[in-house]
Amino acid sequence: MKILSRRFRGLLPIVVDVETAGLNAETDALLEIAIVMLGMDEEGRLYREQTYAYHVEPFPGAQLEKEALAITGIDPYGPLRFAIPERQVLHRVFAAVKRQLEKTACYRAVLVGHNAWFDLSFILAAAKRSRIRHTPFHTFTTFDTASLAAVALGETVLARAAKRARIPFDVQQAHSAIYDAERTAELFCYIANRF
Repeated sequence: MKILSRRFRGLLPIVVDVETAGLNAETDALLEIAIVMLGMDEEGRLYREQTYAYHVEPFPGAQLEKEALAITGIDPYGPLRFAIPERQVLHRVFAAVKRQLEKTACYRAVLVGHNAWFDLSFILAAAKRSRIRHTPFHTFTTFDTASLAAVALGETVLARAAKRARIPFDVQQAHSAIYDAERTAELFCYIANRF
């Protein structure tokens, strides 16, 4: 049986997608976060295991860019979002990641994302605002599916890369953290399982 901790030299890939109210992690609100845990079967093939997702309250003084909100369709103050504060979200996310690290005997999580630097920058900025000093994620190493898909499939756009990998992709559901994280996880597994 293959052990996940050996596949990436002790690093545990965790797929992450965030939805935000802009492009600047320091000033713009983090609105949604989804993480997808990956598993490995007896043949060493990665698969999507479990998803965790949260709606996030904009931090005090956060900027909300109209263009970004139009793309995501998120109403940051909508009462049915049941959003919770950034700090509480990060504690839940980090606790889930730490449990997965223990379960898999990996020493550090590495963020997998489509344009991973963007997702990581928002997580690190939120951790700084929340005065969380240590995150389970590696602070600069990521697995970027945009780059991996460019090499493996000749595409950098998530929807196009998914199509080339024969992964169903509904553009109407895109820009939801859960949907994008789960499609990114499937794309990462597809590429990783080919090598």
